[in-house]
Amino acid sequence: MTDYIKKYWESQGDMYGASHWASWGDNWMIALEIETIAKFINHGDSVIDIGCANGYSTLQQAAAHRLRSIVGVDYSGSMIEHAKDRLAQSSVNCQMSFEVGDVRSLPFDSEAFDVAYTTRVIINLPTWNEQCKAIDECMRVVKPGGTLVLSEGFWEPLMKLNAVRQLCSLPLLVEHDFNRYIKMSMLIDYLSEKNVYYEVHDFSSIYYLGSRLIRELVTDINSYEGFTNPINKIFFEIEQNYSGGGFGIQQAVVIKK
Repeated sequence: MTDYIKKYWESQGDMYGASHWASWGDNWMIALEIETIAKFINHGDSVIDIGCANGYSTLQQAAAHRLRSIVGVDYSGSMIEHAKDRLAQSSVNCQMSFEVGDVRSLPFDSEAFDVAYTTRVIINLPTWNEQCKAIDECMRVVKPGGTLVLSEGFWEPLMKLNAVRQLCSLPLLVEHDFNRYIKMSMLIDYLSEKNVYYEVHDFSSIYYLGSRLIRELVTDINSYEGFTNPINKIFFEIEQNYSGGGFGIQQAVVIKK
């Protein structure tokens, strides 16, 4: 991971502390990520949250399941410090810890966890080769029969959403400097070559259409700060019952080892 990406996330941790803003301002999308990942975690599992940021989501997964253990790992030292502070103030009922680590070289034994998941982590790696290295490393720490959930940003939905935005004369959405969205076609080819079973879960398309398209067409976006526009909540609630269409930049690729 290049220095400027690491510096960015260190600064986010320093600036936002325990807030979800340290990871992302879109609290509705974060909630959808948490709900989606939770579907693949069972009571009694040992879990690793790779790229846990300040532990905002990790602690919610611990509260939602009777886990044997859960560990959060992040490249940013400032994020981990805030995660440890969160943990000290929590009342989780399982073995839980946070530590600094690199998704490309995780400090854990092979086949150590029932479930591993990433949330917008691999997109921080600047090249496809490094992203593949990270995927292999995530798979390495999962037990046979276990599950890896890659909840990441993807290129193809961004292009599809931008095509519609262009038809509506809206400016195109772009990647941030610290993100390199994964090309789903390349990931599918990569996983197919490895002969592993996977499923793609589109859990955000309706929300993205509402929050990144319709919001700008039917509301005064300058009247609301951040993601406080009430239309975001409306489409979050719709997304919980309906999805699909391929417009959701966030997708979950679920791999069974």
